[in-house]
Amino acid sequence: MTPEERSIREMTREFADGEIRPRSAGWDDHRRLDEDVLGMLAEFGFLGMGIPEAFGGLGLDLSTCLAATEELARGDGSVALSVSMQNGPVTSLLLAHASEELQHELLPGIASGARLVAFALGDRGAADAEDAGDAIATPVGDGWRLDGHKHWVVDGDRAGAAVVFARPDPDGETGGGLGAFLVDTSAAGYRVVRRRETLGLCAAEIVDIELDGVAVSADRVIGRPPRGDEYAREVLPLARLGGAAVALGIAQAAFEHAARYSREREQFGRVLTAFGAIRHKLAGMATRIAAARALVRETAVALEAPGAEGGIGLASWTDRPGLSATPDMARWAASHAAVSVAREAVQIFGGYGYMRDYPVEKLMRDASGTGICEATGEVLRIIAARGFGATVATG
Repeated sequence: MTPEERSIREMTREFADGEIRPRSAGWDDHRRLDEDVLGMLAEFGFLGMGIPEAFGGLGLDLSTCLAATEELARGDGSVALSVSMQNGPVTSLLLAHASEELQHELLPGIASGARLVAFALGDRGAADAEDAGDAIATPVGDGWRLDGHKHWVVDGDRAGAAVVFARPDPDGETGGGLGAFLVDTSAAGYRVVRRRETLGLCAAEIVDIELDGVAVSADRVIGRPPRGDEYAREVLPLARLGGAAVALGIAQAAFEHAARYSREREQFGRVLTAFGAIRHKLAGMATRIAAARALVRETAVALEAPGAEGGIGLASWTDRPGLSATPDMARWAASHAAVSVAREAVQIFGGYGYMRDYPVEKLMRDASGTGICEATGEVLRIIAARGFGATVATG
């Protein structure tokens, strides 16, 4: 790690230990973050880590942003999920394709915590950008009208605006390609119709929204409507890596709890670490975390390779055979590690691990979400296989 990355990681860990972890169980019980959390995150710069300093952000590189996200997830996965969405797909999309006016309007507000922007891509049955067409955009005069539904939108209620991906009317002039439209969540016709209650990551605000004749003026369209599929494919690697960082933080927390407990808990007159089976479990857990973290970091460095287009390397990355699969591989590896490590932590705690009085039960539930939310492990492997040029039967 660079000195800056090490410093940011240590500072974030102190923040997570002092401000996040003590409140995490309460947020899980009430399925809601406290109102002051986002302001606190903004005060320390976490919401603007990937935003350039010119817009009030910290201007950190991708590897450092992911390291900080991991430490936040070590405190609470739901908090880190919101942070990763703002610093990943939202920020990168605005920087790469939004007009200067929209950038100056939105990015300083995100960095200061005054305004979140949701990323509304998901649809029923959508596996990737090509399938994200459940919402329809119809040209009306100089602007557009949005109708339909978007599903599983993180912070879709508390956010002040949302980037909504919608498919223009197939009979329209754009030929049916996706468009990216900036919608104020207070606009007429934008409605949150359901708050999802999840097994884990319970405090995360994941909602379904309905769009009923939402008017979008021409100056609120991001880029060109027919190219929204391309924009989504560009930023999804950052969503994958953000999810991977969240998974790594959850896994690290589970490992630390298990290691501490095994040094204190006695059985048959000996601490648990005196037993070879427990030591082997801990060694395997640590190895899985380290391997996944190395893949995530390697991928982050590759995304920022010199000479890459678009400022963050995404345009050239998606055109490199084989390497284009790595963000999906990294996400799957980290999610798999989180689920495996959390399960082993529960086993080390024994019967206590299954009780809500102890922290590893929550971490096991949270870990399960990292292997499902945004993309399941099975879908990630299919997409990774496509990146290697493999022929995959999808049915």
